[in-house]
Amino acid sequence: MQSFEIDKTDLVRLKTALQGDDAELEIVLKDYHASEIAILFEKLAQEDKERIINILPTDVASDVFAEMDEEQSPGELLINLDPEKRSEIVEELDYDDATDIISQLDEAEQQEILEDIDEEDASSIRALLSYDENTAGGLMNSALICVNINSDKKGALDDIIRQSEEMEEFYTIYVVNDDRILQGVVSIKDVIKAHADARIQDIYKDEPVFVKADLDQEEVAKLISQYNLTAIPVVDDDMRLLGRITVDDIIDVMEQESTEDMLKMSGVSEDEELSGNWVEAVKSRLPWLIVNLGTAFLAASVIRHFENIQQQFPVIVAYLTIISGMGGNAATQALAVTIRRISLTDLTDNQAYRTVLKEFSVGLINGAVNGLIVFSFALWYDKNPMLGLVILLAMTGNLVIAGLTGASIPLILKRLNVDPAVGSSIIITTFTDCIGFLLPLWLASTLLL
Repeated sequence: MQSFEIDKTDLVRLKTALQGDDAELEIVLKDYHASEIAILFEKLAQEDKERIINILPTDVASDVFAEMDEEQSPGELLINLDPEKRSEIVEELDYDDATDIISQLDEAEQQEILEDIDEEDASSIRALLSYDENTAGGLMNSALICVNINSDKKGALDDIIRQSEEMEEFYTIYVVNDDRILQGVVSIKDVIKAHADARIQDIYKDEPVFVKADLDQEEVAKLISQYNLTAIPVVDDDMRLLGRITVDDIIDVMEQESTEDMLKMSGVSEDEELSGNWVEAVKSRLPWLIVNLGTAFLAASVIRHFENIQQQFPVIVAYLTIISGMGGNAATQALAVTIRRISLTDLTDNQAYRTVLKEFSVGLINGAVNGLIVFSFALWYDKNPMLGLVILLAMTGNLVIAGLTGASIPLILKRLNVDPAVGSSIIITTFTDCIGFLLPLWLASTLLL
């Protein structure tokens, strides 16, 4: 299925239906998947969203809420619904999705919603609300299927059937003891194929991959990817089974983490919403731009220091932007690759060394190749082989520095327990700009005067 994007025709059709009666609107809504309705919500007024939710069947309405981005404020939409409709939707939602939405509200509004729903559902959601949203506990769904390790085949199947009535789908059956301590996993296939007198303890797999409730969500994503899991159990410090995290939740985490890293590398705060207004954007970006302005003054001071060589060889100024620009691009490439490696695995000292060495080699080769191209241009256009040599050496040197800083700066920040995506770009820009100006000007003053 192709991804759905807001189309003007779809939007006009929906807004036209909103001007009619509920029956006409209901017919139009049947042509759209819940995820598509959630996307269309981005362009609708709050009162139109509420009307659509009230028309939709509860199961579809809950799916729409689950598909809405946090920036669309599904919590605000939920709290404004009729209490009866609101309760039906919350009880239909998976616990993790309901928790994510309710957590957007203040404590009084959370309490209002939880008091109106089934006590068992409310208790499960309250438990999930106690965890940090960026941890395994905040990501997990407490609805799962587990069987006792001492059960026989019939007892296990009865438990599976009973527990599955409240679940749309499940991937793994968890094996626990009488105290709900995680023992292992068993597949529904193995249970079905087992002999009639078989017991779970004879067919389950011990040593399951699991995560603690306080583990960061990015580490959870790494484990699921590493072991190719469709779900992973969450336990407390006593190995008591608390819930599970499914691969669809991890996809959302990976998208979120990638977006955060990309924004941080660009000097944009992760707190800035992608659909936020200009005031939020200015507050988020201006501090980093001011820092960048300070580093630009530093680079400018390098140029001022070599005014004499610029007066005698003004042509060299044209090459400064080329050298510094190429260095910035090369550093960005090295930075992106290194941060990606850091996000995928914890690099050992040897791996970190090899990463830096690789970028040094890449910078040296790329610098030499590009330097030779610029050397040839200077030789042909400016008729000055010494100027060409200066540019060749400066280009090679700056791209080597770019590779080294692009790889080493994020690794150093990681070692200092600083997010490498946050400050790396500013530091590296300072290096490549300053060295991109310093090298050609210093070499020119040494070789050309």
